[in-house]
Parts: sequence; structure tokens; C-alpha cells
Amino acid sequence: MRQDLTSPEMFEALVREHQGLVFRTLTRFTGAGGHVDDLAQEVFLRLYRALPYFRGDATVSTYLYRITYNVAQDEWKRRRRERTYVASEPAFAEDEGEAWLENFAGDGFAGQHARSPEDHMVEAELRESVDAALGTLSEVERAVLVLYHQEECSYEGIAAALEMPINTVRTHLHRGRKKLGERLRAVQGQAVVSENEGTSRAGMRSAIPNGLAAGRRA
Repeated sequence: MRQDLTSPEMFEALVREHQGLVFRTLTRFTGAGGHVDDLAQEVFLRLYRALPYFRGDATVSTYLYRITYNVAQDEWKRRRRERTYVASEPAFAEDEGEAWLENFAGDGFAGQHARSPEDHMVEAELRESVDAALGTLSEVERAVLVLYHQEECSYEGIAAALEMPINTVRTHLHRGRKKLGERLRAVQGQAVVSENEGTSRAGMRSAIPNGLAAGRRA
């Protein structure tokens, strides 16, 4: 007999287990800020409403990635509407890039004592470049890159979470990697990301602060 995930005890345990995933992914999708708390509440509200229909044909984490992406889409739409009415609002790439500059603030400087101030400076500059470049990608490309490189989801997991064919996931991943590499080279004025290293999963993760990737989740 399947457990009732909507019972107060079970749902509370579910929230505790997955709240890190939700907050982390929302921050990477939409940027850091107080709005993340509100979005996370919306994610778990939608999850609670959907649980009676949860058949178990996907993991709860995959289900949550899907809901989180949908909530992030609503946030992106809201921001676009605001930009439509506020003439002084920055363009998408600049606005989203600024948000992404804060995405990984405080996110794991493991072993700080082992690195020199110069190492910290280089790492911070590269992190800012990656975050800003991510902010210029399309929403779906950014989502696929975040889920693949930072959440370490499989192609199958991303396809299930974003409700798209695996080949479409591969296409967005390829295009996103290429655009990200081009943006980084343009920003840095040099080949910061090489074709074979910087746009691979390992290369992408090396450009992000230590301890961000949380292991394969789907």
C-alpha cells in the first residue's frame, strides 16, 4: 500500500528532504534574493496539490524539478511584463546577468585556507563570468545547463523534468554550451572555455565554486 505523502508528517519530511534542492535550483534559475522564499513556497504548495495524482512513475526529485521549472517560468514571465511597462528597466541579458552574479554567493569555498588571495580572485572572476554568461542564455538553455552541469541530472531526468524529448535536451545542451563558451571568450577576451574542456560537464563544473554540484539526482 502506497504511503500517503499528503499527511502532515509525511509532507513535512518531504519538505525537509527536498527544500535544499528547491531553494538551490530556484536561485540558479532566477537569481538570489528574497523572492526565492516566495517561489519555494509556491513550489511546495503546487507539489502538495499534485501529490494525490502522483503515480510514482518518476522520482519525487524529478517531479520537483518539473514544478520548480514551471514556477521559474512564471517568474520569468512576470519580469518580462514588468520590463514592458518600465522604460528604464535594463534589457534581459543585463538584468538577468546581474541576478546571476549573486547566484552562488557564499556557496562553498571549501579549503579556503589552502588557496592564495590570487586563487580566490581568479575563481571569483571566473565565477562571475560564468554566472553573467548563463544569464544571457534563453530560459530553456539555462535550465538544461543548470540541471545537467550543476544538478548532475541525466538526459532522461532532464527530459522528464522539463517534459521534452531527450534529443531536444541534447540540442539545448549543445547550443547552450556553445553560446556559453562564446560569451565567456567575449567577456574574458581570451579562450577561457575551450571546445573540449570548458563546455564539457567536468569543464563547466570546474568553473563553478567547489561543493556546488550535489550529485546525480535523476
